[in-house]
Amino acid sequence: MRSWYRLVALVVAVVGIAVFSSVQSLHAEDLQAKVKVAMKMLEDKCAELGAPKLDGGTLMFGETEMNGNYDVVDEVADNNGCTATLFAASEGGYKRVATNVIKDGNRAVGTMLDPNGQAIKQIRNGDSYYGAADILGEAYETGYEPIKDASGAIIGVYYVGYKK
Repeated sequence: MRSWYRLVALVVAVVGIAVFSSVQSLHAEDLQAKVKVAMKMLEDKCAELGAPKLDGGTLMFGETEMNGNYDVVDEVADNNGCTATLFAASEGGYKRVATNVIKDGNRAVGTMLDPNGQAIKQIRNGDSYYGAADILGEAYETGYEPIKDASGAIIGVYYVGYKK
């Protein structure tokens, strides 16, 4: 009889682990879908302003300066429940110029995209990055897309993320 209980306990444990793994997988897929929706909104809102360009360190869409302009990133965050950032190419990396990511109680403007992270490797190749990332010490499910000017040069990065 004891071995029967052990077998039942083992089966219940295995099923429990399988269900937990499935739920985690569904949650990750749900977050990835949300990241893609929020990213599309960020890109579309910026495109409505005009073509991207970098003017002396200032990221512009059309004639709208984005450095310190939080309207678009806040609208994306408010509508999607995520964080959003625009990075501008700066000093061989990418600096946050408009963000609702918070560091030490303030917007993390002026901080750099992690120079050792997966995202920057993809961006430097002109590719997007979707997946897990550490954002200033916190785990997020993220999306990064390069911002390219009319010549195709990478002048910045779009970012959206959901805290895990």
